[in-house]
Amino acid sequence: MQIAILLFDRFTALDAVGTYEILSRTPGAETVFVAERAGAVRNDSGSLDLVAHRALDEVPAPDLVIVPGGPGQHHQMENENLLGWLRRADATSTWTTSVCTGSLLLAAAGLLKGRRATSHWLALDTLKDYGAEPTGERVVLDGKYVTAAGVSSGIDMGLTLLGRIAGDRTAQAVQLLTEYDPQPPYDAGSPQKAPAGLVEEWRGRSRFILQ
Repeated sequence: MQIAILLFDRFTALDAVGTYEILSRTPGAETVFVAERAGAVRNDSGSLDLVAHRALDEVPAPDLVIVPGGPGQHHQMENENLLGWLRRADATSTWTTSVCTGSLLLAAAGLLKGRRATSHWLALDTLKDYGAEPTGERVVLDGKYVTAAGVSSGIDMGLTLLGRIAGDRTAQAVQLLTEYDPQPPYDAGSPQKAPAGLVEEWRGRSRFILQ
């Protein structure tokens, strides 16, 4: 199995690295970071580079595609080189997945039309513009398409998918070995739980009214 994690300028690091940390442990899998051009790709804060060892055309038919999100997603929505690769990869993939606003790139490529999908809560309604059916669930499976909500939910998606691919015991072992046992000091991880004023503040600052 070949797992391809897409990178683009100003991606969100945890979107890519969280899923990498889980799914790269899939038995027998090769994990590759890919981008339009091989080389370093800068994250959204400008303080971290990940290296794409292969360009898109060097990875034509991965078994599993992972598309992270981040502010840079906005500038890729009409990038036909990237969107075309997503369509071609999807034609033969076993799984096509996204984290956070990466689902908007899948949607822009026409892959989520008529499908249930999720995204970061600030971007959720934008999915409707591309014919997808948005849902606020943390991880959504619709056929071979698996979308995760914002940032940290990519870890949950990775475990969900690992269980499907390699079985529950393998997924549980990876959860144990990564000690993924969330016990956050605050219960403000969704707009339904966070203080209303905080939610409204970030709605007002969002590029989805993150440019």
